[in-house]
Amino acid sequence: MGSPAEHDDEKFALHASRASSFGAHVAAYAEHRPDYPDAAIRWALAAVADRRPLTVLDLGAGTGKLTQGLLDVGATVIAVEPDEHMRAELTRRFPSVTAHAGAAEAIPLADASVDAIVAGQACHWFDLDRAYPEFVRVLRPGGVLAALWNTDDSSVDWVAGLKQVAESSVSTALPPSGQIELPAHPLFDKHEVERSTFPHRHRRTAESLTAAIGTQSHTLVISPEERAEVLGRIMRYLRGRPETARGEFDLPLVTLALRITLRSAD
Repeated sequence: MGSPAEHDDEKFALHASRASSFGAHVAAYAEHRPDYPDAAIRWALAAVADRRPLTVLDLGAGTGKLTQGLLDVGATVIAVEPDEHMRAELTRRFPSVTAHAGAAEAIPLADASVDAIVAGQACHWFDLDRAYPEFVRVLRPGGVLAALWNTDDSSVDWVAGLKQVAESSVSTALPPSGQIELPAHPLFDKHEVERSTFPHRHRRTAESLTAAIGTQSHTLVISPEERAEVLGRIMRYLRGRPETARGEFDLPLVTLALRITLRSAD
């Protein structure tokens, strides 16, 4: 039985491995991950929506799953993504968007250069102790920090069953929708964290939903043998449920949104 320090090291190593696991599967990620609902994006940006131009940093932008939604609400988008393969896919899909190599802990932008920072399915990978000072540095006065997560709607019976079937040896239980927290930081003590949830759906087939789950980090870092077993188990489950056995169906999602609006100094 290892020491607490060894367990902490193993936990950190697994987190780092999962965080960096997506680049080798960039085509599948781009094809199979869901986008974000327009209502959630507009809610996240409400405090700065009337700014023109509205400059938004898409942080941990990946292949651009959030980018299109930000462009659709009229934002000028700057993307920052550490993985070169994901960044290349984003640039291919959105050639007009400036994409930088960088991370939340070292944002390659000037002070007070953006009106909002939005992270889609990425904030849980950040070292927030190091990232919070960077957020404050690059945001303009009254700017917004927002994070979005798509989560399966486990209030639906077959979706709850799927979550159980899809677990791997490195799966971790996520908090229920609405209970995800951003760790406190002195720089944000006086700024209120607001939250909201939005219904969303992802059009899938049994094959494409299995492929989508195959882009999640808990299925990317396990052994090829376990991965094949997990994905096979998912496919058998989906083919055995009347809701998902044939043709296309909607995967019910809940999009959780958190936002912090910087208040002006007194």
